[in-house]
Amino acid sequence: MTQRVEPVDALIVVDVQSAFVTGGGAVPAAGRLVDRTTDLIARARRDGAFIAHLQNDGPPGSDDEPHTPGWELHHPVAPGPTEVVIRKPYDDGFEETALGTVLTDAGVRALAVCGVMSEMCVQATARTALALGYRVVVPHDAHATQDIPAAPGIAEAVPAATVSRVAAYALGSDAETTVPAAAVTFTAPSAS
Repeated sequence: MTQRVEPVDALIVVDVQSAFVTGGGAVPAAGRLVDRTTDLIARARRDGAFIAHLQNDGPPGSDDEPHTPGWELHHPVAPGPTEVVIRKPYDDGFEETALGTVLTDAGVRALAVCGVMSEMCVQATARTALALGYRVVVPHDAHATQDIPAAPGIAEAVPAATVSRVAAYALGSDAETTVPAAAVTFTAPSAS
């Protein structure tokens, strides 16, 4: 039997863009990540939760430079009052974006955060959500990153799975980080 957690009323899908989940630049666990995020999105839609797809605007020449194939969101979006795309210029999905406003306007109180990269945009967005008083769930199998290459004379390479685990662990005990995506349940936000 899969453990269940208290329902969340929003799903934040962080930077699940073509450059990070397809082709040679994909994170090592891209297949698993896409499976988990596909399922989370489907269940969030079914249960009426608010969904925000964050889309990183990378610098010129990067794999996620705006309006290039790698910048495109991997998952289809069903735009409407409960599903939005928010472009972001920084790791933190709240910094200089409308994310905080749309979550407040929707009456969101608890959210699940999934996507890439674990130690950058996922962690930064989850950390700000915690600071703003949201209950935050970061399913351990629904975020991913790249391996950290070795630094000769300093450290050996760090596998992506270890980097992801440490990134979630560093959020502290206020975030729920040891539950699998399958344990996340959703509900519609209640009006403020």
